[in-house]
Amino acid sequence: MDLILAVIIACEIAFWVFVILGLLARYVLRLRRTGTVLLAMTPVVDVVLLIAVIINVQGGGTATFFHGLAALYLGLSIAYGLKIIRWADTRFAHRFAQGPAPVKLYAAGYAKECWKDVVRTAVAVAIAASILGLLIAITDDTNRTEALIGMYPVLGIWFVIDLLWAISYTFWPKKHPKTTM
Repeated sequence: MDLILAVIIACEIAFWVFVILGLLARYVLRLRRTGTVLLAMTPVVDVVLLIAVIINVQGGGTATFFHGLAALYLGLSIAYGLKIIRWADTRFAHRFAQGPAPVKLYAAGYAKECWKDVVRTAVAVAIAASILGLLIAITDDTNRTEALIGMYPVLGIWFVIDLLWAISYTFWPKKHPKTTM
């Protein structure tokens, strides 16, 4: 297994471990401050991944698809991380602290959320593109960074898919489910 892929997998696992432990501390153990500290550790996971990738390419490693995937993961984690944590927090609060049930969005509300995701995706793409640019610049060897350059079209495709998703739900809104009596 590629070292960077292993680090990506470890970071994804660490992200969810911090989220779950933070929410368990907050809602099950009623240790609100401890829960907040654990949730605040999730960005540290991103820093660890970024440092690992930089050390790998600065140490003479040739960038692979997985280095590009790490940049994409970092963009996604930074842009969507808070939304993911809020999503999990709402469900934990409902399950363990008598919080309100999660609200399912339909019609204009769902389309509005899709457009917010387009903005998040644009931020994620910009972050990933910046990280790719940083890695290319610090490597300063086009033979060792071809895989990174090949990730730019992937970022464009990701953004276009998300944009088309939002457009489609703007014109063809998600309908409320029919109730059966």
